[in-house]
Amino acid sequence: MLELDLQRATDAAAPDDAAFRRWCELALRQRTADSEMTIRLVDETEGRELNHTYRHKDYATNVLSFPADVPDELLDIPLLGDLVICVPVVEREAAEQGKSLEAHWAHLVMHGCLHLLGYDHIEDDEAEEMEALERTLLAELGHPDPYADDELPHTDNCKEHE
Repeated sequence: MLELDLQRATDAAAPDDAAFRRWCELALRQRTADSEMTIRLVDETEGRELNHTYRHKDYATNVLSFPADVPDELLDIPLLGDLVICVPVVEREAAEQGKSLEAHWAHLVMHGCLHLLGYDHIEDDEAEEMEALERTLLAELGHPDPYADDELPHTDNCKEHE
């Protein structure tokens, strides 16, 4: 079972709670244990501040993943970690990339969840595995391949690793 703490720290429009839960549960379904996570929806000011503090990048990015790094022997809780999603960046990217807003939201939420599970895309083989899983998950929701029009490999265009 997923325990999701959804924090809306901005007045900007975003999907409803049920959509976030659906996307997280789909991305986390390979995990058989219970899961606890937080998604915080922020404006560009907070997004920029967090990106600067944790990644030393002076701009707001779409999604930041903070996997929990708690040894099992210290705490016996199913904490996965936190996602911070900058609502205006998600909206702007969807428009710039010609993607539906719902598909882009679903992609970024599931992408962040996969990072919390330990998936990454720094190396090409890791990127291929992660992207294949994202394509499969999004196709189940009826959304197109988010990388179909990309000219650069994922490792070069994911803002989390710039």
